[in-house]
Amino acid sequence: MSDTEGSDEEEADGLRKIIHVDMDAFFASVEQRDNPELRGKPVAVGGSSGRGVVAAASYEARKFGVRSAMPSVTAKRLCPDLIFCKSRFDVYREVSQQIRAIFRHHTDLVEPLSLDEAYLDVTEDKLGIGSATRIAELIRQEIRAKTKLTASAGVSYNKFLAKLASDQNKPDGLCVIRPGEGAEFVQSLPVRRFHGVGPKGAEKMDRLGIETGADLAAKDIEWLRAHFGSFADYLYRAARGIDLRPVRSSRIRKSVGGERTFSRDLSSGSELRETMEDIIDIVWGYIERAEAKGRTVTLKMKYTDFQIFSRAKTVDRPIESKEEFAAIGRALLEEVLPLPMPIRLMGLTLSKLQRDGEDEPSRPDAQLSLL
Repeated sequence: MSDTEGSDEEEADGLRKIIHVDMDAFFASVEQRDNPELRGKPVAVGGSSGRGVVAAASYEARKFGVRSAMPSVTAKRLCPDLIFCKSRFDVYREVSQQIRAIFRHHTDLVEPLSLDEAYLDVTEDKLGIGSATRIAELIRQEIRAKTKLTASAGVSYNKFLAKLASDQNKPDGLCVIRPGEGAEFVQSLPVRRFHGVGPKGAEKMDRLGIETGADLAAKDIEWLRAHFGSFADYLYRAARGIDLRPVRSSRIRKSVGGERTFSRDLSSGSELRETMEDIIDIVWGYIERAEAKGRTVTLKMKYTDFQIFSRAKTVDRPIESKEEFAAIGRALLEEVLPLPMPIRLMGLTLSKLQRDGEDEPSRPDAQLSLL
């Protein structure tokens, strides 16, 4: 494993050349770029109200333990000087499009995971450079020159290892895991670093005496299946650095939508109708940018006791206008009024998607929190 400049021309025949690029504290870095007064200071993107959630945190904020998805009140307690910025998804999307254009300058095999990260298969790169390491270096340089932002990259022979590598030397880092090095690299890591192993999964593994990839690799497949069910096969391969998934430039999107968590519980019809109009405006913007058409609109609500309720309506043909989408959303809301108790969250989703000229949907799910 190498984290310095090098060549991967010696890569074994038949192995892919995969790069995982991950922008560094993307939303927060955009805010610091656009507002010089925020540079070098702890910044969080998201709502600062009682029920707000941190969508992204600058590295200055992360030093205090502030993390994405953390309640804003907790973040403020950890870092009293934390500066909150309202999210600007239109700006983040514009920058994301610039970055993806850089990716596609090198390869058409780009699989975005979100606005700020993507896999690239450069086994056959457009410019004939041949070295995945060199391509990753060039991409990072181009991103810095065109956006004034930094990106970290991981280079390896499969997606699992490339993603692990991109996180190894953050921020503004590069890590290369070469053929023959994957198993050793993975087995040196704590299992909580494995993609897909969340906090609860890591706690369960700790109870079972599994702390590192080496501990996991020591377990046979039957033992793993007995304790982790269908997740066992993934864990068995991951512990050995094996991942056969290709980079897919067109992933299937099942829905596009958004939801809003309120600063206080809402129950009156007038407040809910006003909120519905805000959600319609924002979600329809997502739908237009996704060039998606769908037939099912779903209203989602979370009550004060955290129970989730949803109601949906499916029409015979794809919804083509904001007016039609809005009318269905409003009708779904009217059907549930008056509410049995106040709600803390409401959202709208369009599903059963297809794009013009397609019989099947062709992009990943998009569900955003309306912070």
